[in-house]
Amino acid sequence: MDTPQLEAFLEIVEVGSFTRAAAHLGVAQPSITNRIKALERALGMSLLERLPHGVRPTEAGWALVPYAREIVGLTARAREAVRAHGEPHGMLNVGSVESLTSHRLLPLIEHIYMRYPLIEVSVQSVDSSDAISRVRDGRLDCAFFIDCPRTEDDLVTETLCVEPLALVVGAGHPLLERDPVTVSDLQETTLVRSENHQTYHSLFVSALGRPPHRQGRRVLHLGSIDATKRSVANGIGMALLPAVAIEPELSAGTLHRVAWNPPFDTYTQVTWRRNRTHHPAIVAVVTAAGKVIQEQLTVD
Repeated sequence: MDTPQLEAFLEIVEVGSFTRAAAHLGVAQPSITNRIKALERALGMSLLERLPHGVRPTEAGWALVPYAREIVGLTARAREAVRAHGEPHGMLNVGSVESLTSHRLLPLIEHIYMRYPLIEVSVQSVDSSDAISRVRDGRLDCAFFIDCPRTEDDLVTETLCVEPLALVVGAGHPLLERDPVTVSDLQETTLVRSENHQTYHSLFVSALGRPPHRQGRRVLHLGSIDATKRSVANGIGMALLPAVAIEPELSAGTLHRVAWNPPFDTYTQVTWRRNRTHHPAIVAVVTAAGKVIQEQLTVD
């Protein structure tokens, strides 16, 4: 079992085809086939199931996937470490929820690129639950998200700052005339949701309870913060969003804060695998994140 065999296996799992995997890796298809056969012989079992329209892992193949990712990743990092002589280096796959990418993460990426020329960063948009699973299985090196404090035995999670939420509506919405705003008022209002798997959405719905006059609350599920802000500005309903993500709209008057604060606190956090705590590039990113965010808060 060697790294090229595992790279071929992971590529086939990703694209579902020997032919496409060979093209992506820049080798002939027979070479890919031979690598997989050798890998299956070394492990003594079938790893891929050939189907009429593609390929999928067997149960044994799925069991191998996280270990294969770890071995391939370690091999790449070992090569990079030898070339970099200990300086923070390499490609980092970073996950971030949409509301943080523009408002917290871009200044951090600029900081990293200016100070660490051997680090490259690839940012992927994820929600909180997806971020945790992707860091855990090695698809992400670290991830930034907004959530209540949490503990994971196999992950290290660091709180970077309190990230307040704001309940907003469009201009002229009836909720702006209520002070104080009651839970009953909120129960009557359509809820527009983005970043749907964020824990704070569940906490918000729990805080509102069930409307007494009907079985459920009308909810519009949108996967985009921009779409959510536009819908709310157009009068569709209310949205609970990180305050940092709506500052331009509040200044422009297209969104307005409702006189209600959630009964829970949320924080910007970063998480990475415990077994990579001392990786130079991750240490550099986490340290820089703390510094950059504190500078942002000081300016604000």
